[in-house]
Amino acid sequence: QVQLVESGGGLVQPGGSLRLSCVASGSIRAINTMAWYRQAPGNERELVATSSSGGIIDYRDSVKGRFTISRDNAKKMVYLQMNSLKPEDTAVYYCFAGIATMTSQNEPYWGQGTQVTVSS
Repeated sequence: QVQLVESGGGLVQPGGSLRLSCVASGSIRAINTMAWYRQAPGNERELVATSSSGGIIDYRDSVKGRFTISRDNAKKMVYLQMNSLKPEDTAVYYCFAGIATMTSQNEPYWGQGTQVTVSS
């Protein structure tokens, strides 16, 4: 059984910063891609940032220069540093990981989500 648990969401004023964390646990042989998605009310879930096991990082255009994804493979963690937050960043943020287990080379797993609200 594999679990992803996020933390670090909350309420922040426009222009502020938040750091999201996600830790993976369970029967993990290796972690492939790790990523952050978000979903605002009435919208589809969208990819925010992704980090491959080979070190390739990418961001959606609207967060480039403001958000930074990083990972600590030894701790099985991925982070999302969010600076210069805007009201349009308000959403539930989800951690994603493609994980190799004893029975699968790359099984998708999701965290439960953490709310980020940007408002004055």
